[in-house]
Amino acid sequence: MHDVYLGLGSNLGDRAGTLEQAVAELARLGPVTRSGWYETEPVGIGNAPRFLNGVARLATELGAVELHERVTAIEVRLGRDPEHRTGSRTIDIDILLYGAQVIDLPRLTIPHPRLEERAFVLAPLAELAPDLCHPVLGLTVSRMLARVSQAGVSLWKAA
Repeated sequence: MHDVYLGLGSNLGDRAGTLEQAVAELARLGPVTRSGWYETEPVGIGNAPRFLNGVARLATELGAVELHERVTAIEVRLGRDPEHRTGSRTIDIDILLYGAQVIDLPRLTIPHPRLEERAFVLAPLAELAPDLCHPVLGLTVSRMLARVSQAGVSLWKAA
């Protein structure tokens, strides 16, 4: 079994509902636990709605490439245009970490690029695995989170 951490985000439509659907779909691939949802300011997207972001831990037998294909299929089922990789979106699911593996393929890079710069990923990841170590940087999740601004990232509570 591989412990995989996936970042989930949505800023269009029923954000929480779509994220919960994504977690349910991921649970078909293996046991899943998830963080709370965090409401976050869009990063690198001008004049866009706020995101809900979270992290899911998945225990799976799938290899990284097959998992990436399955995750992409889940995104498409939940309304994501696979050609539209930036900007506002109904769902975004990224493989953040795949055990301690380092993978650099044309369509798949693990650990996820810029993971260590993004509080909207690190805050929910720290909920699940604060002592998890980045396989390239050698830093724990809690240490990476302490190094970035958490402005615009807050735990979301359903209305």
